[in-house]
Amino acid sequence: MAHPKRDAKSDAENYVRLSADVELGEGVRIFSFVNAYGCKIDDGAQIGAFVEIQRGASIGKRCKVSSHTFICEGVTIEEECFIGHGVMFINDRNPAAVNADGSLKGKDDWVCEPTVIRRRANIGSGAVIMCGIEIGEGALIGAGAVVTKSVPAGATVAGVPARLLARGG
Repeated sequence: MAHPKRDAKSDAENYVRLSADVELGEGVRIFSFVNAYGCKIDDGAQIGAFVEIQRGASIGKRCKVSSHTFICEGVTIEEECFIGHGVMFINDRNPAAVNADGSLKGKDDWVCEPTVIRRRANIGSGAVIMCGIEIGEGALIGAGAVVTKSVPAGATVAGVPARLLARGG
């Protein structure tokens, strides 16, 4: 069921300025100093302070996104996930400011690689999630991990780069 778009002017409980193209589900809680535009945040999600959610990103039902997290274009977070404080998602495998000719890169000069976080996955604070991967259902990502490869459902990974500590059952 589609929910109407709304912003701080029409949603006094939030005290947050949201772009008119943000789609919010029922019971969404967003704390101050959030920058969200062109994204979808589904029913019952909680978004902490100082979070940015970019155009095309999607947050599922009953997720909790902790403060200081960056969710870029191309990231899909399914329902009931936990995203810890200061988690950084990446969507460009070959970042650069300029093209070979020295011209400033624009929206058509790079490839956005999608990342999918499956249902009930948990990502610890300070983790960095590389683009083009999938974190499986119920997986656990340790705090501070740098995840460069897909993580199987139910697995636990940690470290730099993230390594498998336990397989899912």
